[in-house]
Amino acid sequence: MYRTKRPLRFGDCDPSGIAYFPSYLNILVGVTEDFFASLGFPWKAMVDERRIGVPTVRLDLTFVCPGFQGDELDFALAVNGIGRSSLDMEHTVSARDTVLWTAKQRVVATSLDNHASLAWPDDIRAALSQHLETTNAHHPAT
Repeated sequence: MYRTKRPLRFGDCDPSGIAYFPSYLNILVGVTEDFFASLGFPWKAMVDERRIGVPTVRLDLTFVCPGFQGDELDFALAVNGIGRSSLDMEHTVSARDTVLWTAKQRVVATSLDNHASLAWPDDIRAALSQHLETTNAHHPAT
């Protein structure tokens, strides 16, 4: 499981100080990008040198409690499935010892030259596999 923290800043909130949910998506992209970097595959290098993109093709969010300006968000990212080109992740986001929201996300490796899906390169697949949760893993269709 990959874990990281992010602050919920003034610009992430509506005028009442409650998290504006589209901001959560922007923060989530950054967490996913940092996860890949922690594996040794920063997105800039994947894009510029390897011409690999990682677009989200499915995202299911469940909001449990509001987040507030100044909260420190605790992100827990679990890899639940690795397909030929897909990667299924689950995110749990907490603050103040309370789950704020969860997300199920599928990203797909794509060629930035023709925008078609491509099989995960062996080195990236091996790194992702090190994080595969085996207790509740499922087999993605892609």
